[in-house]
Amino acid sequence: MIRSIADVDVSGKRVLTRVDLNVPQDEAQMITDDTRIVESLPTIRSIIDRGGVAVLMSHLGRPKGKHNTTYSLAPVAERLASLLHLPVAFAPDCIGAETLSIVNAATGGSVVLLENLRFHAEEEANDAAFAAELAKNGDIYCNDAFGTAHRAHASTAGVASLFAERCAGLLMQKELAYLGEALTAPKRPLVAVMGGSKISGKIDVIMSLLSKCDTILIGGGMMFTFLKARGADVGSSLVEEDRLALAADLLAQAEARGVRLLIPTDTVAATAFSNDAERAVVSTSEIPSGRMGLDIGPATIASFTHEILQAGTVVWNGPMGVFEMSNFEAGTRAVAEAMAEATAKGAITIVGGGDSAAAIAQFGLTHAVTHVSTGGGASLEFLEGKVLPGVDALRI
Repeated sequence: MIRSIADVDVSGKRVLTRVDLNVPQDEAQMITDDTRIVESLPTIRSIIDRGGVAVLMSHLGRPKGKHNTTYSLAPVAERLASLLHLPVAFAPDCIGAETLSIVNAATGGSVVLLENLRFHAEEEANDAAFAAELAKNGDIYCNDAFGTAHRAHASTAGVASLFAERCAGLLMQKELAYLGEALTAPKRPLVAVMGGSKISGKIDVIMSLLSKCDTILIGGGMMFTFLKARGADVGSSLVEEDRLALAADLLAQAEARGVRLLIPTDTVAATAFSNDAERAVVSTSEIPSGRMGLDIGPATIASFTHEILQAGTVVWNGPMGVFEMSNFEAGTRAVAEAMAEATAKGAITIVGGGDSAAAIAQFGLTHAVTHVSTGGGASLEFLEGKVLPGVDALRI
């Protein structure tokens, strides 16, 4: 069983809370997207509104186990304070006497943010002594960082076992509810839209989904490995030669299981990997030599849109093309728009983090779908059916 922070008495208690405040910043350390901070607010408010002290810990960037002011969470503390309309005490480290003094001085209803966990190499090593030092900062442990739940780090796995009272934050709960229900009790038909550049990163997900989905739509760069496995001429499109046999096996498994695995019938093929390259819509069975497919074509867009609009549940992970280039964004945009339309018709629509989340945000449709996961790698591993260490550690 995993308890919710909402069901834990936090009054007068220090709640050591792992959040994901790993936000993008510009060269002047100005935060360019505060989505992750905003997503953490409901859990923080749940703690402080009920008289607890929210002791927040997070990583930022890759400081490689050393103190580096470029990766300080100080700017995050400022943004968090402005969003909460409350002062946020900022500790100069995540462990040690000075940090503990700041934490212990905090009164009910206040917030303390600890400095970057990854200033210590022991964090990613899941070092037991480091976890014990972190644990001194709390009476209750809460994990609300789904985006790091697939990592067995000190702040996500090691420290949790040191608390009798441990729980999931509201964002973590939401992630587990939507992703879990999509796999275990989906409203059918269950349609998965899989994209991205390489099949190798999605093999285990596709394998797992074959036993759960009614239909799987394949787009992005990975489609050319499937196409070549079926004997198509794919020109100079991206192909993982060492995955051709696997792609053929996945196609055969889908057929044997009665799962509709749909591969694009047309593509926007360009003469170079450039937004300004000469491009044309061609059949995926005969991509001319010297051309590479950089997006799905209009016939495939129509087919995929139809499938998404017939679905009861849609899970999307990976763009359909090089959506960062305006001339090759149409397929990814169409999927995002179909997801929004399906949502309006009553479907459950889940975007699995990473590039898909970036794409749907680019098209202004983040709030038009049921749920956008905050965890790219974590959502993939969850969809694969893997046990996430940061989730497993919360069980009591």
